[in-house]
Amino acid sequence: MKNRQEAERLEERELSSVASISSKTRGRVHREDEHPYRTVYTRDRDRIIHCSAFRRLEYKTQVFLYNEGDYYRTRLTHTLEVAQIARSIARALWLNEDLTEAIALSHDMGHPPFGHSGEQALDELMSGSGGFEHNHHTLRIVDHIERRYPDFRGLNLSWETREAIAKHSGKQDDPLLEEFAAFSHPSLEAQIVDMADSIAYSSHDLDDGLTSGVIKEEDLENIALWRKATYLIKKKVSITRNVAIYQVIRRIIDSQVGDMIRQTENNLKRFSVDSADQVRAAPQRLADFSVDLRREQKELKDFLREKMYRHHRVIRMEEKAGGVIRDLFKAYKRRPGMMPANVYSQIDNVEKDRLICDYIAGMTDRFALEEHNKLFDSLSRV
Repeated sequence: MKNRQEAERLEERELSSVASISSKTRGRVHREDEHPYRTVYTRDRDRIIHCSAFRRLEYKTQVFLYNEGDYYRTRLTHTLEVAQIARSIARALWLNEDLTEAIALSHDMGHPPFGHSGEQALDELMSGSGGFEHNHHTLRIVDHIERRYPDFRGLNLSWETREAIAKHSGKQDDPLLEEFAAFSHPSLEAQIVDMADSIAYSSHDLDDGLTSGVIKEEDLENIALWRKATYLIKKKVSITRNVAIYQVIRRIIDSQVGDMIRQTENNLKRFSVDSADQVRAAPQRLADFSVDLRREQKELKDFLREKMYRHHRVIRMEEKAGGVIRDLFKAYKRRPGMMPANVYSQIDNVEKDRLICDYIAGMTDRFALEEHNKLFDSLSRV
């Protein structure tokens, strides 16, 4: 059997000098005995997979509400796609795949129901109590909300995984993040997860948009990433529309991944970076796209923003979702006792608005809609 020490020695021998090495972790907040055959980052990944916040991603919105259809991406399927892309990049760059996967699997756990419209509604409702930002809430989940162990709250993840969660956010002025303020950037594993997230959501939102009919193929003729990928399959004969779209999306993803690997390698050489902490202290993030690819990706994202995210069907879903969040928040604030007993019992230890926010943020789309129905439909059973 390969034990933990042998796994750690293998990392030290095989991985890049800029990779995060398990044996060099800054550790956990609460001391624990090491596992006989799993490294610290392997345990992080496993703790994330088994926590309740991760499971609830199955019924949380990516773009389309869960009841719009079974085909569309959810937060869970998006998360798995990010993990797959990120691991491929990590393997190519000889980085720590276990840490990469742990970061990818945790990166969206703080999202409330209904995606960004739910986040916006909660942020407005919490404007006088610190606001709401899903990355900060992810850190709150893994440090405080999850209850799995008798001796401490949270999942007690490693410093490196928590650093990645904290620095996935663009807002770095929260007191929660002071622990990670010494460095400008996170590990290279964290940086490639951020890039994989961007690759996944733009490519797969495009796929969902085409499937839903919100986007038409002819709308994409002037989009460089689409045009190049389409050209590569034009010589195929007897190919169905579904297969053609899959092949185009596949090539769009592959072109971005390949470009990012090459540009990241170039950046490491350009700045003469040779350790994980030099990555953190570099003058810029080192995981990046080339100038040309960044321009093409921006073109695709601008297209999606105009044609998909501002489509009347999506706007209607967002409006409906925001109304559900606001109604629930105001109802619980008026009568906190309507929340379940295990939540209400914390009312003396957690500021009321934050407790309500935590409870709503943990809901799935389906549960939030059912709860709204129970509270506001007079004929519904409570």
